[in-house]
Amino acid sequence: MRPCDSQISKPIISSAASPHDKISGCLEPRERVVRALSRRMPDRVPFEMKFSPAIDEVFREHTGAENPADYFGYDIRSVSTEDPINIVTKSGNKPLERYVRYLPADLPSNTQYFEWGFARIPGSMYHFSKIVHPMQHFSTPKEVEDYPLPLEMLSHERSDKVAQEVHAYHKRGLAVAAAMEMTIFELSWYLRGMEELLIDLYTNSPLAQALLDKITDFRCRMGAMYVKAGVDIVKLGDDVGTQKAMLMSPEMWRTWLKPRLRKVIETLKSANPDILVFYHSDGYIEPIIPELIEIGVDILNPLQPECLDQASIKQKFGDRLAFWGGIGTQTIMPWGTPQEVKDTVRQTIEVLGSGGGFLIAPTHVLEPEVPWENIMAFVEAVQEYGWY
Repeated sequence: MRPCDSQISKPIISSAASPHDKISGCLEPRERVVRALSRRMPDRVPFEMKFSPAIDEVFREHTGAENPADYFGYDIRSVSTEDPINIVTKSGNKPLERYVRYLPADLPSNTQYFEWGFARIPGSMYHFSKIVHPMQHFSTPKEVEDYPLPLEMLSHERSDKVAQEVHAYHKRGLAVAAAMEMTIFELSWYLRGMEELLIDLYTNSPLAQALLDKITDFRCRMGAMYVKAGVDIVKLGDDVGTQKAMLMSPEMWRTWLKPRLRKVIETLKSANPDILVFYHSDGYIEPIIPELIEIGVDILNPLQPECLDQASIKQKFGDRLAFWGGIGTQTIMPWGTPQEVKDTVRQTIEVLGSGGGFLIAPTHVLEPEVPWENIMAFVEAVQEYGWY
């Protein structure tokens, strides 16, 4: 029997309802998300969005609210043991003491410092920033081995805080995902520098092996902590795709990243065989999707429509993968009309949501170009077309 059979095919809100009424259903959000992402049939397609700071401000202006997740009724929340972006040190606008010797002394006063030791110099707008790489001038594996990682992220204090947050969200009936994207490759190039790391990989440098192994081992410990805290999903990810091709060859990915990602996933699954493993990579990554499935990925994100044929991906892999995302932030969300946004949501649900296995969301944070009307069109279309 279909879930919530008496409500199937009914709009989630009536035409007389407020356009920001929360999307409801017969299942609690946690069960809905777990069913959908386990490739079972929920009552409706779960959803979420993420905003850039500029869109956060637009949201506050239009709604008077502070929390989009609560306002719109997202089905899922995230937890992290890392300090939030822009609140990255306890010592003011300077690096943590252990990283001072790795960074230039003359960085601008608005530089943001992160617990991993890298720094970010803001640019003209969100995402336009320069990363300062503390390992950029390293030349030996010993320097990598001696570099201090942020062990406080694994402390009892942090892990207890995460566990409390998970418990509180579960009491509200919400699903919980642990944020551990930038899992290996991206974090490594933030520390080393992308050009330097790619050269290291190409030349088979022992330095690259030392760095990737060091990050992998840390992520295994962090992932095990998240599983113990009771999360439903662990979000892994490394951007290895560009608009039309992979950032590196599939062979290089198989050599350097696949075995390390496998180790992280095996750690998660050994701690809880039912944990759902999410993997994020922007861009074109179709050549490695079968191998992501092979090493234990359950959910693929974000399926950029500008880079991947969503119908083909669903047909080839939908019996083994769930999907999360699907709505383009390069195209339809900033530049479409509200009606085009609604039509795209409907079509995407029909393709990626067929038979379950789908959480709908924009493929990245919504940038300043996205009109408020398109955000509301996205929510209204999920309300209208999201029922099974």
